[in-house]
Amino acid sequence: MADTVRKDLVVLAYSGGLDTSCILVWLKEQGYEVVAYLANVGQDEDFEAIRAKALKFGATKMVIPDLKKEFVEEFIWPAVQANAVYEDRYLLGTALARPLIAREMIKVAKEVGASHVAHGATGKGNDQIRFELGAYALHPTIKILSPWRLPEFYNRFQGRDDLFEYARMNGIPLPVTKSNPWSMDANMMHVSYESGVLEDPNHQAPDDICQMTVNPEKAPDVPEVLVIEFKNGVPVKVTNKTDSTEVTDPLELFLYLNQIGGRNGVGRIDIVENRFIGMKSRGIYETPGATILLTAHTDIEVFTMDREMRKVKRSLDSQFSEQVYRGFWFSPECEFTRFCINKSQDSVEGKVTVKVYKGGVYILARESPFSLYNEELVSMNVQGEYNPTDAGGFIKINALRLREYCRLRENSA
Repeated sequence: MADTVRKDLVVLAYSGGLDTSCILVWLKEQGYEVVAYLANVGQDEDFEAIRAKALKFGATKMVIPDLKKEFVEEFIWPAVQANAVYEDRYLLGTALARPLIAREMIKVAKEVGASHVAHGATGKGNDQIRFELGAYALHPTIKILSPWRLPEFYNRFQGRDDLFEYARMNGIPLPVTKSNPWSMDANMMHVSYESGVLEDPNHQAPDDICQMTVNPEKAPDVPEVLVIEFKNGVPVKVTNKTDSTEVTDPLELFLYLNQIGGRNGVGRIDIVENRFIGMKSRGIYETPGATILLTAHTDIEVFTMDREMRKVKRSLDSQFSEQVYRGFWFSPECEFTRFCINKSQDSVEGKVTVKVYKGGVYILARESPFSLYNEELVSMNVQGEYNPTDAGGFIKINALRLREYCRLRENSA
């Protein structure tokens, strides 16, 4: 950690895209010294080209930590345990990466003695909340520069067209164009697409927009069969029965599932979601590997977990998903939720066999040493330790309130 804190030094979360490329130059205009920071969370980037670009346009230094392993083991795996899905469809690919990015950004700020951190998130989105809640939770005295919320910035730049013009005037090369202006966020878990032509929810997304997955219609005609082994609710081994490939390293395992899901068109969604700040937004997401894991983990969890316990756990899953989406990863409630969910996974162990085919993930079989499935008890050919006459009393007790409700309606008619 630096011995002194410099009031003119800012760490900028820098992607090299339209917004942060312009913000870097703008911060220099405002008299700040800028340390550019980009987390490697598995996105497909030319990191050295981004480093060169940041330094060319005024950054004092560029920091690019490799966080792929931490992303999988510390953030994606807890999400798998939680069957984390926001509003029934979104697997939280962006939201899960943000607390990790914020954590490392604060680490860099402390090391270089920066008094400020800055980001290019808009004043309408979720990411400003996620970055800043994470930053304040880890560094309560840090100051945050959010240009899109500063009048001197947003009055000068009314929108992306103004940024394009500013970039042109300053000779800043950009990876997007006015004819292809959607905003992208990519990491090893997913790619998201928003803005531009996608802002009209009735406008069909361009056919070639997705980068991680093929169109399911063009996926191979032969399915791939995988055996996914879980221990404590996280995957520990994947075996491809189609070609006998075996993977056990957490990072390699997740990347391998991305490959399988990607080439089979798995994990594409087009949704309108409710942002935390209060408005609805439309986005295209592709999350291939995590979609396979969600399907398999849900199956082994139901197979091994008591019914009533899972009702409680599903409530925690929903709370976890909202906490992550809203940027509260470092909150006491999210720490508690993660602790409880992790405890619930003690017996979530076994193997699930899935078929991956043309955009779908299909369960074929499962096995577990902790299975609560009793073949003799449920069999139609063996009575086992079950007396069928007991069901009559069970039904009558459960029907009691229904009978009383019917009587009430008849009396009030």
